[in-house]
Amino acid sequence: MTRLDLARGWRTDLPRVVLLLQVGNAVNFFGYGLILPFEIIYLHQIRGFSTATAGLVLATILGTATVVTPPTGALLDHFRPKPILIAGNLASALGYAGFVLVDRPGQAFACAVVAGAGVGAAGTANQTLLITLITPEQRPASFALGRVAQNLGLGVGATVAGFIVSSAQHLGSFQTLYVFDAVTFAAFALVVLAMVPNARPAAAYAGAGGRGFRAVARDRKFLIVIAANIVLLIVGYTTFANILPPFVKAHTRVGPGAIGVLFLFNTFFVVIAQLPATRVVKWMRRAQTFAAASAFFAIALLGVLSATLIHWELGATVLLAGVAIVFAVGECIHNVVLGPLVADLAPPHLLGRYMSLYRLVVTGGLALGPAIGGALLAVSPDAVWWGGALVAAVVGAGFLLAGNRIPDHPLAATASVARGDPTPEAA
Repeated sequence: MTRLDLARGWRTDLPRVVLLLQVGNAVNFFGYGLILPFEIIYLHQIRGFSTATAGLVLATILGTATVVTPPTGALLDHFRPKPILIAGNLASALGYAGFVLVDRPGQAFACAVVAGAGVGAAGTANQTLLITLITPEQRPASFALGRVAQNLGLGVGATVAGFIVSSAQHLGSFQTLYVFDAVTFAAFALVVLAMVPNARPAAAYAGAGGRGFRAVARDRKFLIVIAANIVLLIVGYTTFANILPPFVKAHTRVGPGAIGVLFLFNTFFVVIAQLPATRVVKWMRRAQTFAAASAFFAIALLGVLSATLIHWELGATVLLAGVAIVFAVGECIHNVVLGPLVADLAPPHLLGRYMSLYRLVVTGGLALGPAIGGALLAVSPDAVWWGGALVAAVVGAGFLLAGNRIPDHPLAATASVARGDPTPEAA
């Protein structure tokens, strides 16, 4: 592939304001990456909390974000996303900055609630705002760029934090990380305030149709898509991230250092291939794209199981590095199609609610995966991989059978500030 081909693969043709928002997302994830590997270490070793308390503090952040997400979706169907995004980022900045001074568990839990509320509100508002700034045809590129921003920001942030903490493991080093994290949220809020247009909510255009989450619950097509993709999140993303390391350590010749290399292969490939993947899958039907992602996940799951048959470390490591890349291919394909499909299924006046449930599905899948996989790992380690592959194959076959019932174009396109539509464009 020539250098020109690579450059074309990375072109998104997205509006400048959307690129600015995605750069802001990368900076936010960089800040979060600074603290992510060291949150429990900071609270336990530096602040003296028990590991159980430290874990509950972190769970409070995710739990609060989950609770806040649906009400945020309802707000977004009535109010502009820009102020909600700004408020969410400022809340996150305040919450994470508070961790700098905590010395009692009660203070840490209060900071966790504030930070989690900000994360839940800002995440949903950010995705909704992005959708209002682009055309339906640009949605795959926007979701793809968002995943690149997330992976790149987290990876670079965690790497930088590792150097900072390794050079000086004292209170000031950890406080510096939390300060930088808070600054990234506050800076993003200021950038959004100054440079991002205050797009009107889609509800302003709605003339009819059901309202509330009951209306969403009556959308059988949406519910089926969501249910199938929870399964793919479990057998694809979380199985690789959470179940692969303990299985590989216990049942293959691969050591802990090589396990870290597998994750490097996976994240690096996602960063490199996610945007070009949008150009590949745009020639496929969405049902076929979901089936392809399912197939890649199934192949990767069986590849993990085959690594147990290789009795020398280098060979097993090379095989699992290939498996990590196959998982990454499945992730790239899946990410390109799922988010845009949810946005395309959403009536304009319910966009916020649809996107909030989309975020909940991702969170729920990532939470259920370790629980289900861990239980299977304890009962029958091999069943995780062949059973997961079988489930992925069944889901893929289901998508192929669904065919035309998976829409390839918006059913009710949301209003696009980028295109300057005065009313939602008809599907």
